[in-house]
Amino acid sequence: MFKRHSASSSKAIAPQAKVSPEIQSVTQGSETYSQINAFKIGLLGGLGVLVALVIGGLVTQLGTVLIYVGVALFIALGLDPLVSRLARKMPRPLAITIVFGVVVLILAGLLLTIIPIIVTQTSNLITNFPTYITNLQNSDWFKGLESQLSGVVSIDDVVKNLQSFLSPDKVLSLGGGLLAVGAGVASGVTGSVIVLILTLYFLASLRSMKRVTYRFVPATKRANFAEITEQITQAVGRYVVGQLALALVNGILSFIFLTIIGAPLPVLLAFIAFLLSLIPLVGTVTGSAIIVLVCFLASPLTALVAAIYYLVYMQVEAYFLSPRIMNRAVSVPGSVVVIGAVAGGTIAGVLGALVAIPIAASAIIIIEKVVFPKQDAK
Repeated sequence: MFKRHSASSSKAIAPQAKVSPEIQSVTQGSETYSQINAFKIGLLGGLGVLVALVIGGLVTQLGTVLIYVGVALFIALGLDPLVSRLARKMPRPLAITIVFGVVVLILAGLLLTIIPIIVTQTSNLITNFPTYITNLQNSDWFKGLESQLSGVVSIDDVVKNLQSFLSPDKVLSLGGGLLAVGAGVASGVTGSVIVLILTLYFLASLRSMKRVTYRFVPATKRANFAEITEQITQAVGRYVVGQLALALVNGILSFIFLTIIGAPLPVLLAFIAFLLSLIPLVGTVTGSAIIVLVCFLASPLTALVAAIYYLVYMQVEAYFLSPRIMNRAVSVPGSVVVIGAVAGGTIAGVLGALVAIPIAASAIIIIEKVVFPKQDAK
């Protein structure tokens, strides 16, 4: 009896377990609300992607301007220690005027003296290149080499192909023609003027820029942040001065040595050595290889002497000059220098290689002043 009653009662109660219209409406409303939220999230996500694409496009289009700003800021940080020393004895605006005036005079002297010689020697190299090749083919050692490699490699065909590839017409066509070369020169002059103006502005407003930056940090942490920022900017400035000093040493010694051995176009080759030495690690090797190849056009003996000299110089620079100059400047371990320069060059080319070492020095300062103290306090 009890079982039957419970079964019948359960059957009687079962039809009453229906969802009320109010609950159904609430459930449907929550589903509709979730659908609306999903639509909003998708719409906002799509708009975020579009904004990111627009920002990326703007950064790409402003890449040249950003390079100008970065170079000018680097130069300003490199000149700031000189300005600070002079500012101890005179007003800072006068110190900035003197330092910037000296820089402009040096650049003007380069434009009026060295640059015309470099342009003339570059033109002579392109014009006389067929003569160099002819003299190379008529030399005794070249004929002996050709006879030894006959049947394996045709040296004469290789030289002819090289001569055809490096003819004046082909060189100009690689650069896009005379119009493109002229436009490139004009763009370079314009960029130099913009960099000089930005450098003057950064020198004049560097302290005020730092003060404004410090105010974005809470007052309790502002002093520590200012100390770390000053150490980073000083490290960057010392690095710029150190790299410029290494490049000047390489350029001056190259000019003296190439003049002594009678290498062709010594001013042009010394300028190449100086310019490429501004790039860490690979710059000196690349410049040395170019100089040895040009010396090879004069004679194999000249090229051999140049190769021996640059092998010795690279050892002296790596083990004597660079440690004395750069370790005092940024105090970055050698392994970090190599890894940073290679990574920066891979990511952003020449500019990345230039800024890699200051970035590594900045990271080391932040780790020593921020990360390690926090870990030691735990």
